[in-house]
Amino acid sequence: MTDAPCDGAAIRTVGLTKRFGAQIAVDGIDLAVPFGSVYGFLGPNGSGKTTTIRMLLGLVRATSGQAEVLGAAVPARSGEVLSRVGALVEGPGFHAHLTGVANLRRLDAVDRSADHATADERIDAALARVGLTAAAGKKFRKYSLGMKQRLAIAAALLGPRDVLVLDEPTNGLDPQGTREIRSLIGELAAGGVTVFVSSHLLAEVEQVATHVGIMSAGRLVAQGTVEELRVARRTTVRVVTGQPGAAAEVLTRLGLTEVTATAAGVSGTPGPEHRASEVVAALVAAGVPVEGFTVNRPTLEELFVELTGEGYDVNA
Repeated sequence: MTDAPCDGAAIRTVGLTKRFGAQIAVDGIDLAVPFGSVYGFLGPNGSGKTTTIRMLLGLVRATSGQAEVLGAAVPARSGEVLSRVGALVEGPGFHAHLTGVANLRRLDAVDRSADHATADERIDAALARVGLTAAAGKKFRKYSLGMKQRLAIAAALLGPRDVLVLDEPTNGLDPQGTREIRSLIGELAAGGVTVFVSSHLLAEVEQVATHVGIMSAGRLVAQGTVEELRVARRTTVRVVTGQPGAAAEVLTRLGLTEVTATAAGVSGTPGPEHRASEVVAALVAAGVPVEGFTVNRPTLEELFVELTGEGYDVNA
């Protein structure tokens, strides 16, 4: 492992493994989280997501393997970089009787790396960044779930951060609170922060993530951009036409596989070389009337089920 993130990875692991006795919680995973990405870290409960995050933050020591955050080995050099890493792990913990701003002041006061002379300025900036300026003087117990999660993210942003690690940031939120957190993640990423977000809300992650890693039983079973993972899995095309036999001949001649004709139309599996516009053009050139043409790419949910063989809680 190098001392600098020369390959553009804000977070990288090689063979990262964690055992608890005979149980393997994380099994030799190789993460690659690019700078400036929103990396959706997905998997069912017990798949090893939180244990991985705790190793990346130096809270749990790996059994074997290596991990780097911002080019520094963790945990050996955690002290050099963790001040540039904000984290929300396993939900926010605040004092219910204190106001939002008082809670942040308390957290900042115990942070050895913080410049306490600039505390008020940084706290105000963090509250503004998460949209809580107007609620800063309200007691935490009166906050909605969405406001509590945003305050926790504000706590993670009290100093300048290059990486933000969020473990289930929308847990327990209503649709409005979830939209607020999703919007905030997008804004942070647009400002240059690398966001590593562990979540079980596939539909939400699909809307905001640029990259995805899927965990199953402690293993990283897939990783890449959302589009790369979709392309790697089977995409199908469907042609609605009154001449399914002729359409099937055209698709077969073009090299599509698993071509199937029915009375309603034709379906087939294209290769990476088959562009939708070229397939349609070939059909029209052959005199086949095209009443409809759709490209069906697998959703993130379908990818997850295919890769892990498990159902997934998409909306809860």
